[in-house]
Amino acid sequence: MAPVITPVTTSDVMPATTTVVIIGGGIVGLTAALTLAERNIPVVVLEKGRIAGEQSSRNLGWIRKTSRALEDIPLAQAADRLWDGMAARVGSDVGYRQAGIMFVARDEKQMAMHEKWLNGVNAAGLDTRLLSHSEVAAHVPGGAGKWAGGIFTASDGRAEPTLAASAIAKAALAKGAVIIEQCAVRALATQNGCVSGVVTEQGEIRCDQVLLAAGAWSRRFLGNHGINLPTLPLICSVMRTKPLPGPTNIAVGAPDFSFRQHQDGGFIVTQRGALDAPLTLDHLLIGTRYMPQLRHARDNLRISLGKYFVKDLAMARRWRHDRRSPFEHVRTLDPPANPALNSEAMRNLRAAWPTFQQAEMAASWAGVIDVTPDSNPVIGPVASMPGLTLATGFSGHGFGTSPAAGQLAADLVTGQAPIIDPSPYRLERLM
Repeated sequence: MAPVITPVTTSDVMPATTTVVIIGGGIVGLTAALTLAERNIPVVVLEKGRIAGEQSSRNLGWIRKTSRALEDIPLAQAADRLWDGMAARVGSDVGYRQAGIMFVARDEKQMAMHEKWLNGVNAAGLDTRLLSHSEVAAHVPGGAGKWAGGIFTASDGRAEPTLAASAIAKAALAKGAVIIEQCAVRALATQNGCVSGVVTEQGEIRCDQVLLAAGAWSRRFLGNHGINLPTLPLICSVMRTKPLPGPTNIAVGAPDFSFRQHQDGGFIVTQRGALDAPLTLDHLLIGTRYMPQLRHARDNLRISLGKYFVKDLAMARRWRHDRRSPFEHVRTLDPPANPALNSEAMRNLRAAWPTFQQAEMAASWAGVIDVTPDSNPVIGPVASMPGLTLATGFSGHGFGTSPAAGQLAADLVTGQAPIIDPSPYRLERLM
């Protein structure tokens, strides 16, 4: 069952023209829309289902710099600053708490990996530090796990996915943005090789620029235009407990579980060491691009061939603009949670912190993550299609970096000075 997000009353009249169309009503697209609206730039967000109906409301809510690649840290640092001011910016609580994130290690080999990462990002000036076994126990008391140590970033934090996207959408609407739900974009309209608008199931909108922020759907949308975006799907299963006394308000990641406090006093829990990896046709088409990742993370993937493959294969990869698109056949990606993974996570968590013996599950869900070959997003223009900019492929990191990612996309769309150097996110790096 998908998490219940704060409802938003969106627009019901589609304009004939605008300056920027954003395809996808997830949190990155909504933040880009808010940024544009604050700059008095006309913008229309088109969402095939409900805003934040997919991964934007299904993620863990972590906002972290820890364990990111060096080139990706400036985006995370900019996001920290924006998250800190988000409640005031949108006039509503988004659940942001800068409570810190800690990763614990079971042995010296895992500690060495944390130390290697920390040494490699010294230039970023983070407040991250390595922890001893006793320091782990001091930060998160009551544990029974025999940790070799850990790594802790006090300036990392969390926010509530079921609050944040809705609050940002409401603020964007108040600033003049138009957001339309249940309206799929079938294709780009072009003139002389440049984007001139979008063709939707409700008709065409003319515009100067298009921002594609469609998450796991972006590859299929671009493929219909002959543009290759290499992404593959992973499915993360999550559960939320009923309220209970917990050991800390720090978010904690272990090799085979993670937990963080929810706003209602419960905890968001997942099997951090396992993701479902359903095979698709794309694994045959572009799977070799992921061999370095596979060698590194093979033990964390539960690879399967089943219903997901059949459903994906049956979904069109090419379609005409005047025909129903895949985005109208499937409004929301809503995979079932894997109860075995959630049970593993809770069993491992209870063994490490016995206070969770009393935990009861309140809800569970799953979400589809779109992963690029280097696990960094694509944020930038498409050279072969002037007027088209991408903000997609966030590889499970989109929620945490969304304020900065959305602003960076808005900067690039409008030609303004970018909030950070966008070069690490160029599409061309994946070609």
